[in-house]
Amino acid sequence: MPLKPAILCDLDGVVWLMHKPISGSVDAIRRMRDSGHRVLFVTNNSHASATEQATVLESIGIPAIGQVVTASQSAGALLKSGERVLTCGGPGVTEAIFDAGAILVGRSDDPELPIDVEVDTVVVAFHRTFDFAGLTRLSASIRNGARFIATNDDATYPTPSGVIPGGGAIVAAVATASGVQPVVAGKPYAPMAHLVRKVLGVSDLSDAWMVGDRVSTDGAFAQTLGCRFAHVQSGVAHTQDELQNVDFEGNDLAAFADFIIEKYR
Repeated sequence: MPLKPAILCDLDGVVWLMHKPISGSVDAIRRMRDSGHRVLFVTNNSHASATEQATVLESIGIPAIGQVVTASQSAGALLKSGERVLTCGGPGVTEAIFDAGAILVGRSDDPELPIDVEVDTVVVAFHRTFDFAGLTRLSASIRNGARFIATNDDATYPTPSGVIPGGGAIVAAVATASGVQPVVAGKPYAPMAHLVRKVLGVSDLSDAWMVGDRVSTDGAFAQTLGCRFAHVQSGVAHTQDELQNVDFEGNDLAAFADFIIEKYR
C-alpha cells in the first residue's frame, strides 16, 4: 500500500487557541492518522518547549511526543556549541540554547545584566516581559557585533479573545533599534524547512500538505517546502485577495480532514 501524504499542521489557530481545542480538531487529527497520514505539528510558538507542547497535546487526546517541531528548536539548530547567547524569550528558547551546547549569558529583562555584556549571539522571541531596558540591551549587543537570530517574525498571535502582538513585533523593535535585520529561524524560512525535512527523514515534500491559518506564514512555508497549502479560517482573518493561491480552503481542521480522507481514500 503506498504511503499517504504527510500532514504538517500548525497549532495556534488550527488545533487550539491558547491551548483550548478548536471544535473538531482533536477528532480530525485522529481521523487523519487512522486513515494512514502522518501528522507532524509545526509551530512558530517559541515560548513553550516542544516537549511541553507535546504534553499539552497529549492532555487533550492527541498523541504527540516527538511529533512537534518549534521555531525555538530551529533557532537552536543555528547556534554553535560554546557560543555566548543573550536571549529575549521563554522556556522553549532557553531549552534550545542548552540543547545546542551554547552558553546562556543572560536574559534581556534581567536588571542586573550590564548593558555592555559580551555575547556572540542574540536570540529574540515572544516574551511578555519585554521592555525598554531589554530593548536597549539587545540592540546594544547586536550593534557591538553579536549575531541576531529571531525565532519568528509573526506580527500577531491568535487568542480566544482576539489577536495580541506576536514575537515579530518584538523582533521589529530590536531590528529598528539595532539597524540590523535578523536571521529568522521559524516558518516560513529555510532553517525551519531544513528541520522539518530532517524530522520526517525525507527531502521531497511535494505530496505533503501544510495546514495553517496564516497565509503569510503557513502559506509561504508551503512554498518554501514545495508542498501544498490548506488554509483554515479558525485563526487569523484574511482578505479574499490573500487567499487566491491556496490548494484547499475550509472553516477548520475538521473540514480539511473530511477533504483529505476522501481525496486519498
